[in-house]
Amino acid sequence: MPASRPTPAQQVADAVSRLGAATVVDWATGLLTGAEAYDAPDRPPLTVLVGPGAEWLLSRPRERVGGQEYWARTWGARTLLYVWEPAAAPAVVSGLRDPHWRPREMSAKVARARELGEAGDALARLTGDDVRRVRLAAVRALAVVGEGEHAAALHEALDDPEPDVRRAAARALEDLASRLDRPV
Repeated sequence: MPASRPTPAQQVADAVSRLGAATVVDWATGLLTGAEAYDAPDRPPLTVLVGPGAEWLLSRPRERVGGQEYWARTWGARTLLYVWEPAAAPAVVSGLRDPHWRPREMSAKVARARELGEAGDALARLTGDDVRRVRLAAVRALAVVGEGEHAAALHEALDDPEPDVRRAAARALEDLASRLDRPV
């Protein structure tokens, strides 16, 4: 029977045990913002952080990656679900403006998990994103970090063409009203 692949949480935990939390967070934020190349020679191979899923990216010459560098930014954000330092917050907020939808979605998930209030305005804008998964992640995050001024974006999401986004917006409005202890 083949050995099972480690989960992302296990992969990050292993990287933290080898390199330290501060180094892993620094690496992840550099990847997320694009300030650090996924194949930086002064870092261990990306597989240390991501696991075998990164092998395909590392195995191609840069000119043949075909614009798929967004995976490294996505993996940088995902890493922050499992290891955190407050200094990473600006990178996550920046990730909400990424040109590719995958880093935007993952950054919204991190904003929710890490309860980043400073992400509220960017998340409110993402409730109108072209990609359903981004809209859904943004709505769910606003339930946790939104303030009264973000309720309008959630009300607009009640008319989203996707039923799961509409349901999430209704729940988010309930959660927001409960958290703020007032109608929204």
